Amino acid sequence: MPEGHTVHRIAHRFTRDLVGREVAVSSPQGRFAAGARRLDGQRLVRASAVGKQLFCTFDSGDVLRVHLGLYGAWDFYGTVSGIGDGDTSGSMGAPRLRRAVRMGEDEREQPSAEGGLLAHFPPDPVGQVRVRLATDDTVADLRGPSACEVLDPDAARAAVDRLGPDPATASDVAAAGEVVVDRLTGRSVAVGQLLMDQSVVAGIGNIYRAELLFRARLDPHTPGRQVPRELARALWEDWAVLLADGIRTGVMLTREDLDDEGRVAAVIDPTLRHWVYGRGGEPCRVCGTPVVVEEMAARKLYLCPSCQR
Repeated sequence: MPEGHTVHRIAHRFTRDLVGREVAVSSPQGRFAAGARRLDGQRLVRASAVGKQLFCTFDSGDVLRVHLGLYGAWDFYGTVSGIGDGDTSGSMGAPRLRRAVRMGEDEREQPSAEGGLLAHFPPDPVGQVRVRLATDDTVADLRGPSACEVLDPDAARAAVDRLGPDPATASDVAAAGEVVVDRLTGRSVAVGQLLMDQSVVAGIGNIYRAELLFRARLDPHTPGRQVPRELARALWEDWAVLLADGIRTGVMLTREDLDDEGRVAAVIDPTLRHWVYGRGGEPCRVCGTPVVVEEMAARKLYLCPSCQR
């Protein structure tokens, strides 16, 4: 599932390439036909992310809310801006020379339907496109989301209010952190489960959850009420650092022991990026104990049974 950094990057791309323009909205698949008709021809005035959810506000006040879920992704065609360090996707030429840029769990370039070069622009939809947002220069195709709906302003605010704080959007990061500390330490639910609860803190998924807990050397099964407030606050502060790095680079690189050369290698090789995530049965990078894979709330949980006990 795409985690918070990816959705923030998508919002940045929308802001650069679609915001301020009138947008043709359609539903090639047909499942979003009514919503598309409601938004079609309006000007997109703002795109923002809170946790794993994208909110696109149009000049009528209507808001398109998208949650990618497990399988959703955006494909971009045409003039597409780069985002952050090392992202050159925005300087790859005119629309007819563009290849689609896919943004989901993994950000990577995908060939267009015509095998790499667009025979015409906009390109024909590929696959089950739930909604297409198009200007004269840029196309954004959404496929496979778990949620895609049009909300009025009040409903949009209510949707945001149901989410926990997000350090990338908080006006006061320290104050938002205290809200998270209260929510983490005020319940008897395991901290590993609370970190995945989007009403507690927004944007953390399976990878960041495992890595934050390892970096804190915290047992995921520890009840929230037993987590010291100082440690809960440190988790929030660490999340703010990791999220900002992920937004900037597009990579969930969570090992703080890497030097510059090591980071470059880890960007290329995903097996070098994490302390425990995806490393079940492999030796812990700190103590050598095999990393354990368990299940918590129907999701895989990776941990070191020595470092985190």
